[in-house]
Amino acid sequence: MNAGDLAIRASGLSKRFGDLLAVDGVDLSVPKAHVYGFLGPNGSGKSTTIRMLCGLLTPSAGTIEVLGLRVPEQAEALRLRIGYMTQKFSLFDDLGVRENLEFLAAVQGLAKAETRRRVDELVEQYDFADRQKQLAGTLSGGQKQRLALAGAVIHKPELLFLDEPTSAVDPESRRDFWEKLFDLADAGTTLLVSTHYMDEAERCHRIAILDRGRLVADGTPAELTGALAGRSVVVHSPQPRRAQQALVAVPGVLSVAQIGNALRVLCDGNHDAAERLRAALRAAGIEARAETGEPNLEDVFVAATGRHDAADAERAA
Repeated sequence: MNAGDLAIRASGLSKRFGDLLAVDGVDLSVPKAHVYGFLGPNGSGKSTTIRMLCGLLTPSAGTIEVLGLRVPEQAEALRLRIGYMTQKFSLFDDLGVRENLEFLAAVQGLAKAETRRRVDELVEQYDFADRQKQLAGTLSGGQKQRLALAGAVIHKPELLFLDEPTSAVDPESRRDFWEKLFDLADAGTTLLVSTHYMDEAERCHRIAILDRGRLVADGTPAELTGALAGRSVVVHSPQPRRAQQALVAVPGVLSVAQIGNALRVLCDGNHDAAERLRAALRAAGIEARAETGEPNLEDVFVAATGRHDAADAERAA
């Protein structure tokens, strides 16, 4: 991919806090007008990486180029071209919806006439037409996230950073929020989104998985799951708990998770994985049926990080 097609290019990016190496030699290439997802467990370095890319933190090593600007050297020029939204509601509870947007427009240096047009546009686009005077502190969680997103794009940024933006909202609000994100991407905005939800990661055009400060996977969801073909096995047994206990002891088994009455097993190789599990279950005297399944992003996470409990990702911050 040509450099002109990239919104972000980072090489050897590292950040040390005393003895702690929070980010370790990360290389990133984020295409323009893409939704690029960051997935990783708590403490993996996602937020630290985002803050370095924004120019809020100075790297200990490595180079960063964002929208053709060197960071942190040209961070001030970059600030006018990017938006940044965190998981915490960052607007003013005691100001109304419209007042919050007008204040943020002033911070970004929009002229009064432009502010009026832009706020009118966002109020309509983000479904606040009948709530313009409502205090932000009285909004629901989903409404607050929509307002925060509207505030982050008040100046029409070319690149939007979102750090765990939907961690405190219900599933329906999360779906609506993601529809807004794809509207932005369709209009040409590049989005870098950190998330701890697998279903959100699956929505991204590309995904990077960070673990212990290192980049351990990078690609489209289809590429990442396709690389695990033959390694995911679904096991059906009338005794799923006994079957699980037998399978966790099988060499080459990375994880065994019960999903309803079935077991989802991830193996370290695709050499007759299903048959190996069938043999282990027969040897343990357990009645079961094992079939090769379609890998998913939870399998990718486990394979990339070596963490047997993929729920770690769901708890990541």
